[in-house]
Amino acid sequence: MAKVTTTWFCSSCGNESSKWMGRCPACGEWNTMVEEPKVKQNASASPSRNQAFLNAQDAKPQQLDGITFSEDNRFSLGNAELDRILGGGMVEGSMILIGGEPGIGKSTLSLQIPLHCQNLRTLYVSGEESPKQIKLRANRLGGDDKQCYVLSETLLENILVQAREIKPALLIIDSIQTIFSQSIESSAGSVSQVRECASALLRYAKESNTPVILIGHITKEGSIAGPKILEHIVDVVLQFEGDTRGSYRILRSIKNRFGSTDELAVFEMTGAGLREVSNPSEMLIPMHQDDLSGIAISAMIDGTRPFLIEIQSLVSTAAYGTPQRSATGFDVRRLNMLLAVLEKRSGFKLAAKDVFLNIAGGLRVTDPACDLAIVAAVLSSNFDLYIEPSVCFAAEVGLSGEIRPVSQVERRIAEAEKLGFKQIYISSFNKESSFAKTKAGEIIVTAVSDIPSLCKKLFK
Repeated sequence: MAKVTTTWFCSSCGNESSKWMGRCPACGEWNTMVEEPKVKQNASASPSRNQAFLNAQDAKPQQLDGITFSEDNRFSLGNAELDRILGGGMVEGSMILIGGEPGIGKSTLSLQIPLHCQNLRTLYVSGEESPKQIKLRANRLGGDDKQCYVLSETLLENILVQAREIKPALLIIDSIQTIFSQSIESSAGSVSQVRECASALLRYAKESNTPVILIGHITKEGSIAGPKILEHIVDVVLQFEGDTRGSYRILRSIKNRFGSTDELAVFEMTGAGLREVSNPSEMLIPMHQDDLSGIAISAMIDGTRPFLIEIQSLVSTAAYGTPQRSATGFDVRRLNMLLAVLEKRSGFKLAAKDVFLNIAGGLRVTDPACDLAIVAAVLSSNFDLYIEPSVCFAAEVGLSGEIRPVSQVERRIAEAEKLGFKQIYISSFNKESSFAKTKAGEIIVTAVSDIPSLCKKLFK
């Protein structure tokens, strides 16, 4: 029996090595070398060098001012949130990679596109499900399925043959880790297979001017599985975020060659698929009684989109001697920092108490403007005094106990006013332009400089 030879690949950049190394010499990442069977090109499936040279002669350089581009090269997908995160629609010949945890809605969103976009001839290729399974999901999602073609195939060469025969306006691959090429002797999902299949699909997209959507798995660390070069090959990288046990999903743009990476789209998972949430502020502030302590509203901005979220806190005496610090949807280390500021700079004795924090809606926030709302919620639960439901907060808390200004405070105030809030607490170090609406009497902008002044004005 012939001995199987192996080689080592860097899972970050795809660099090949004959032996294991702790650090990749190409990209400098540590512990990224993985062992795989040595790749052998199949001579019958790979093009000859002469043919490749002839194809290279067909490519001619073009003068930059002679290349034309118009908005006609974009088309709408029938989904306002998805069109906005793509920069105004899908660009012809582009390649989009959608990643996320299992069950978060990647396949649902990709199938909703052809079902809800009329006259969009689509080839949906699935390497994980049978056509009957896809039909069952299509019946649940609803829409027009006359222009949607389904192919259950994992061989790349067969997929490209069917795509050239059908000539779709959109090609969807679910998922790229299940596709393999017969020109490479390695299993599907390996570094070499993912790299080769993605490159072949990119060539098809650019030659036929057909956009391609790739669905990618993620690792336990949360990054997209496969070599890092996969994210370099594609034009757009979108990643789903959110708790699979909750109903809300955030589609975040990590890379976009045709638009801004500051955009995000909010969806709600329902029985009929993903529903667009045009105003997430109203959805993320649930109804509750007015006299509940430990609840504060934060005016945050994620990317370029302002919305308000509810922050819940519970402070109680430590029942088992050692106080607990738990945060859901927020960095627990920053929570410990804010509690230390309250203990050291403001004199609140919280060292012997349990503190629990929760961001409503199952979202995860990183905006420092949530600091003031978290401090207010913790103090509200500690004093057992409720905060008026028409009050919100937007400021950062520093290590010396000062309340620091945040960016785009005017947009935060405008969002709070639009949703009917009567008062917003911000830093006194913000510019005077932020207080312009105070004179009109529509919303009261209260400026505070430190935590003691916040307590005096908030808990009178």
